[in-house]
Amino acid sequence: MIITTTPSVEGHPITKYHGIAVGEAILGANVFRDVFAAITDIVGGRSGAYEQELGKARQVALDELEERARDMGANAVVGVDLDYEVINNMLMVSASGTAVTVS
Repeated sequence: MIITTTPSVEGHPITKYHGIAVGEAILGANVFRDVFAAITDIVGGRSGAYEQELGKARQVALDELEERARDMGANAVVGVDLDYEVINNMLMVSASGTAVTVS
Protein backbone atom coordinates (compact mmCIF):
# COMPACT_ATOMS: atom_id res chain seq x y z
CA MET A 1 0.00 0.00 0.00
CA ILE A 2 1.32 3.42 -0.96
CA ILE A 3 0.76 6.05 1.73
CA THR A 4 1.82 9.59 0.90
CA THR A 5 1.27 13.17 2.00
CA THR A 6 1.23 14.31 -1.63
CA PRO A 7 -2.06 14.66 -3.55
CA SER A 8 -1.02 12.08 -6.14
CA VAL A 9 1.48 9.31 -6.79
CA GLU A 10 3.88 10.25 -9.56
CA GLY A 11 3.68 7.85 -12.49
CA HIS A 12 0.55 6.16 -11.11
CA PRO A 13 -2.68 7.85 -12.17
CA ILE A 14 -5.60 7.67 -9.76
CA THR A 15 -8.32 5.53 -11.31
CA LYS A 16 -10.83 5.51 -8.44
CA TYR A 17 -11.56 7.51 -5.29
CA HIS A 18 -12.93 5.50 -2.36
CA GLY A 19 -13.36 8.27 0.22
CA ILE A 20 -11.68 9.46 3.39
CA ALA A 21 -9.85 6.92 5.51
CA VAL A 22 -8.86 7.63 9.11
CA GLY A 23 -6.72 5.86 11.69
CA GLU A 24 -6.44 6.88 15.34
CA ALA A 25 -4.32 5.84 18.26
CA ILE A 26 -4.72 6.92 21.86
CA LEU A 27 -2.02 5.88 24.30
CA GLY A 28 -1.89 6.57 28.01
CA ALA A 29 1.24 8.09 29.50
CA ASN A 30 2.71 6.06 32.35
CA VAL A 31 2.98 7.95 35.68
CA PHE A 32 6.66 7.01 36.07
CA ARG A 33 7.40 8.28 32.57
CA ASP A 34 5.68 11.55 33.50
CA VAL A 35 8.00 11.93 36.51
CA PHE A 36 11.12 11.21 34.46
CA ALA A 37 9.90 13.53 31.70
CA ALA A 38 9.45 16.30 34.28
CA ILE A 39 13.01 15.75 35.51
CA THR A 40 14.26 15.88 31.92
CA ASP A 41 12.34 19.12 31.40
CA ILE A 42 13.97 20.64 34.48
CA VAL A 43 17.54 19.63 33.64
CA GLY A 44 17.10 19.98 29.90
CA GLY A 45 17.29 17.51 27.10
CA ARG A 46 14.84 15.34 25.23
CA SER A 47 12.25 13.04 26.75
CA GLY A 48 13.04 9.65 25.23
CA ALA A 49 10.03 8.00 26.88
CA TYR A 50 7.59 10.42 25.27
CA GLU A 51 9.36 10.26 21.92
CA GLN A 52 9.06 6.48 21.99
CA GLU A 53 5.34 6.63 22.86
CA LEU A 54 4.76 9.22 20.16
CA GLY A 55 6.46 6.98 17.60
CA LYS A 56 4.30 4.01 18.66
CA ALA A 57 1.11 6.04 18.44
CA ARG A 58 2.02 7.37 14.99
CA GLN A 59 2.71 3.85 13.69
CA VAL A 60 -0.54 2.48 15.13
CA ALA A 61 -2.50 5.33 13.49
CA LEU A 62 -0.82 4.75 10.12
CA ASP A 63 -1.35 0.97 10.35
CA GLU A 64 -5.04 1.52 11.12
CA LEU A 65 -5.31 4.01 8.24
CA GLU A 66 -3.83 1.43 5.87
CA GLU A 67 -6.19 -1.30 7.12
CA ARG A 68 -9.27 0.89 6.69
CA ALA A 69 -8.18 1.98 3.20
CA ARG A 70 -7.61 -1.65 2.20
CA ASP A 71 -11.09 -2.54 3.52
CA MET A 72 -12.47 0.18 1.22
CA GLY A 73 -10.77 -1.48 -1.78
CA ALA A 74 -7.95 1.04 -2.12
CA ASN A 75 -4.31 0.34 -2.90
CA ALA A 76 -3.04 3.80 -1.90
CA VAL A 77 -3.81 6.72 0.40
CA VAL A 78 -2.97 10.24 -0.77
CA GLY A 79 -3.01 13.60 1.02
CA VAL A 80 -2.21 12.02 4.38
CA ASP A 81 -2.26 14.37 7.36
CA LEU A 82 -1.02 13.52 10.84
CA ASP A 83 -2.49 15.34 13.85
CA TYR A 84 -1.30 15.16 17.45
CA GLU A 85 -3.36 16.01 20.53
CA VAL A 86 -3.15 15.54 24.29
CA ILE A 87 -6.47 14.67 25.93
CA ASN A 88 -6.59 14.18 29.72
CA ASN A 89 -2.93 13.07 29.86
CA MET A 90 -3.52 10.70 26.95
CA LEU A 91 -1.62 11.06 23.71
CA MET A 92 -3.77 10.92 20.56
CA VAL A 93 -2.45 10.67 17.02
CA SER A 94 -4.79 10.64 14.05
CA ALA A 95 -3.89 9.97 10.43
CA SER A 96 -6.32 10.79 7.65
CA GLY A 97 -6.19 10.81 3.87
CA THR A 98 -8.06 9.93 0.70
CA ALA A 99 -8.21 6.22 -0.11
CA VAL A 100 -7.68 5.69 -3.85
CA THR A 101 -6.87 3.09 -6.43
CA VAL A 102 -3.82 3.83 -8.55
CA SER A 103 -2.71 1.93 -11.64
